[in-house]
Amino acid sequence: MPQTNGAAPETARLEEIRKRLAIWSIRMTTKAASGHPSSCLSASHLVTALYFGDIMRYDAANPDWPQRDRFVLSKGHAAPILYAALAEAGTIEENRLMSLREIGSALEGHPNTRRLPGVEASTGSLGQGLSISLGMAMGQRLDGAGARTFVVMGDGEVDEGQVWEAVMAGAKYGVDNLIAMVDRNDFQQMGAADSVLPLDPMALKFAAFGWRVMDIDGHDWKAVLGALREAKVADGRPTLIVAHTKKGYGVTRILEDPGNKFHGVPLSPDEAETAIQEIENA
Repeated sequence: MPQTNGAAPETARLEEIRKRLAIWSIRMTTKAASGHPSSCLSASHLVTALYFGDIMRYDAANPDWPQRDRFVLSKGHAAPILYAALAEAGTIEENRLMSLREIGSALEGHPNTRRLPGVEASTGSLGQGLSISLGMAMGQRLDGAGARTFVVMGDGEVDEGQVWEAVMAGAKYGVDNLIAMVDRNDFQQMGAADSVLPLDPMALKFAAFGWRVMDIDGHDWKAVLGALREAKVADGRPTLIVAHTKKGYGVTRILEDPGNKFHGVPLSPDEAETAIQEIENA
């Protein structure tokens, strides 16, 4: 049956799911000896809340259900956390997860909508996800189904000019069924995001363009769920949630790195086992 609004879930249940998604992200990338586990971990609360916090309307058994909400993972390099969520929901088989990045596998390094059910957009060329999501949301509005589009962006991709074109267009057309989240983990491939190109005051910038903006701790369940539920109450504006997160959340080995060593670098088998134990025992 389609997943719809319901009573607020227990955060303990969500945390157990989030841990499973995080652990799968580590196991998958370590086996593949390739991928971005640290980027998956920073977005783990956001993705878990969307799929399992009574936020998105979807039918796991029928991923093409026309009235579904859409989710676009614009930061496509964090694909393992999306694949883990699809497996947890039952859209894909769990035994496929460990085929990440293998030749011939549908679980590519970045999501491919033509190869895997539940993937709404092929992403990974950063800066495009918000534009894709804007188009989806405008189409949903024409359909009159009351559906929404959710998108998670990385903070580094907000450097892209295409993002700001979508920001302006979203405000102009009052696309209030578009809910964007920035995984503000403060790092991108080349280093600290604000050293590459300063983004702050990000929230004020989006607000100045006509968006409703919320600024939250992206690892606080109350804040994440509260912001997403508030965003679903349409007020004539698209919504941006700036979620302040930690790259490699929950894994000391990554969090203690003073630079950006673990961007696109999987953990070794020994590091992975230590990290998994740390997550399980947290």
